[in-house]
Amino acid sequence: MAKGLYHYLREAWKKPDKKTLRERMIEWRKSRVFTKVDKPLRLDRARALGYKDKKGFVIIRIRVKRGGHKRPRPNKGRRSKRLHARKTLKMSYKWIAEQRVARKYKNLEVLNSYNIGKDGMHYFYEVICVDPSRPEIKNDKTISWITKPVNRKRPLRGLTSAGKKSRGLRSKHPANKSRPSVRAGGRKGK
Repeated sequence: MAKGLYHYLREAWKKPDKKTLRERMIEWRKSRVFTKVDKPLRLDRARALGYKDKKGFVIIRIRVKRGGHKRPRPNKGRRSKRLHARKTLKMSYKWIAEQRVARKYKNLEVLNSYNIGKDGMHYFYEVICVDPSRPEIKNDKTISWITKPVNRKRPLRGLTSAGKKSRGLRSKHPANKSRPSVRAGGRKGK
């Protein structure tokens, strides 16, 4: 059976050319943290996540520092158990990248994101954003849901794919499910 373009793009990204990727990352390190790009680097991944090459879709490349996710120690008075110095942040780098893009570009809504590389210092992601005020987006049946007010600020509320995964909502085993929790909607029993 004949394979399509996206199949070969997917296969090429499984083992990318290291020299080319290294040269790109050197350029990305020199550029700004948030960079608006014309076309997605991984077209197959972007299309699978909902990207369309039309007005209203924006791709933003973001650089996120790697390293520990420890919370900073508060500089004001606390009880020792409330200092949180030893607790680690349970958010993935991808979710952090989506949140930063959402805070920077307030007029856009984050649809999804994907990894494009990492080096010793940084992770690099491309975040797919949608402009909900564009008529092209409002009239498109497949993406018009994002224009509704209930879908505002999705990454900040943990509603993107990366956010749901970090929150543990992708359990395949219904016996281990964490929702609805004991406190959701009042306690049953008594």
